[in-house]
Amino acid sequence: MDVTTGWYLVLGALLFVIGGTGLLIRRNPLVMLMCVELMLNGVNLSLVAFAQRLDDIGGQTVVFFVLVVAAAEVVVGLGLVVAILRRRPDTTADDLSTLRG
Repeated sequence: MDVTTGWYLVLGALLFVIGGTGLLIRRNPLVMLMCVELMLNGVNLSLVAFAQRLDDIGGQTVVFFVLVVAAAEVVVGLGLVVAILRRRPDTTADDLSTLRG
């Protein structure tokens, strides 16, 4: 059985749907951050599959920048979430909306 671009696109879509479903269902901010990362990785997989199929490096370049932005998001977001969860361990995403000021 030969693995084609379609298989990678299906896997990328599946990762994106799992992340989106988790983001909509779960209320724990830490789990929500992980779901956003899962969605980003699903998109990255699709971009790399298209770049390989079209024999173009543009998709892989975009993936590099998405990974850099995702790393920055994890550093800032995870730091905030951990600091808030240390203070109030039972915090949900609904409670975080009060931080708007």
